[in-house]
Amino acid sequence: MPRVLRIHNRLIIGGPAINVTYLTRYMQPEFETTLVIGGKDDHEQDAIHLTKDLGIEPVVVNEMRRDIHPLQDGVAYQKIKALIEKHKPDVVHTHAAKAGVIGRLAAEACNVPVIIHTFHGHVFHSYFNKWQTNMFIHIERYLAKKSTGIVAISSSQKHELANIYKICPEEKLQVIPLGLDLDKFQYKQEEKRAAFRSKYKIDDDELAIGVIGRIVPVKNHSLFVAAAKKVLEFTTQKVRFIIVGDGDMRPQMEEEFRAARIDYAYFPENNKKATAICTSWLTAMDEVLAGLDMVALTSHNEGTPVSLIEAQAAGKPVVSTNVGGVSDVVMNGKCGFVTPAGQTNEMAEGLLYLLERPDKRILFGEFGRNYVQSKFSYQRLVSDMSEYYNRLIAERKR
Repeated sequence: MPRVLRIHNRLIIGGPAINVTYLTRYMQPEFETTLVIGGKDDHEQDAIHLTKDLGIEPVVVNEMRRDIHPLQDGVAYQKIKALIEKHKPDVVHTHAAKAGVIGRLAAEACNVPVIIHTFHGHVFHSYFNKWQTNMFIHIERYLAKKSTGIVAISSSQKHELANIYKICPEEKLQVIPLGLDLDKFQYKQEEKRAAFRSKYKIDDDELAIGVIGRIVPVKNHSLFVAAAKKVLEFTTQKVRFIIVGDGDMRPQMEEEFRAARIDYAYFPENNKKATAICTSWLTAMDEVLAGLDMVALTSHNEGTPVSLIEAQAAGKPVVSTNVGGVSDVVMNGKCGFVTPAGQTNEMAEGLLYLLERPDKRILFGEFGRNYVQSKFSYQRLVSDMSEYYNRLIAERKR
């Protein structure tokens, strides 16, 4: 049985955490897998429930954190080298940037036969200044030469990595989309909807538009606020705006709601009914999405946005900026609208179109549900990754 050491930055809410835990659990028993995770920052929402639910006991290297810290990074490198020497894996598979740097360097130093890295997104725009971005690009090009194979989670991401940022040749990249447990978004929808809307004081005749994710600069919640203001100016419907998540930029978002004269409440501290509410972190996304009517995504940059996959699995139409792998997830004009990044008018127009047309919301929702079920199941993810591992292991043995 081949042994795999899977290394991930940190286990926080989001698609990468779901991906690594599902691969760890469901690639057994074909691949004996150990999951290694780093430490999270205080403001980040822990997703350790994912490992508990799946019966996984990860090895925690607390020094491996998101920010660059030479001393801690050096300690993390030594600890991961020790883990590689202990487990003697046939495959080291790293996920996300920090784990990709430390894990691949350690794997090469230990002569691991197969070294794989997955780009769940990238930091090559909208995160850092030009000098820092160029530095990260050069680092990734160097590490790509040390890698047996590199996984992109969408065709558009593969194109960016190979042809725009020139991280590695196309032939070294394998597209393997995310895989999720989408079945739960089909069950007891009405019961879940009633419970969510009762808790957050959303009336039956109100339409709830949600945005889901960390409140950080790259997610661009400012665009969501600006679009909400424009929607309220033109719609004839009763509308509520639900922000699911939390983060460093929440105070700025709250000030923007006040400046837009939109009644707002941070629900964990003030559970009043308001036009816009922030729920902070929630983990039962099947309940959240049952309670919403539409889902927006306003990011500057994305990998493959899990919130949009799950929204469509729940039969909800979506409106998103056209960034990263969004176009691989949302069929424009069939299950939602894909709009230019940073454009308030286009985002608002997409939301308004769906708000005023209940028949389209139903039609788009049904199309989206069927579309993502066929492309993003965890069973397909496991099958694709198993095939990829076996191919690379066989090639190394020749």
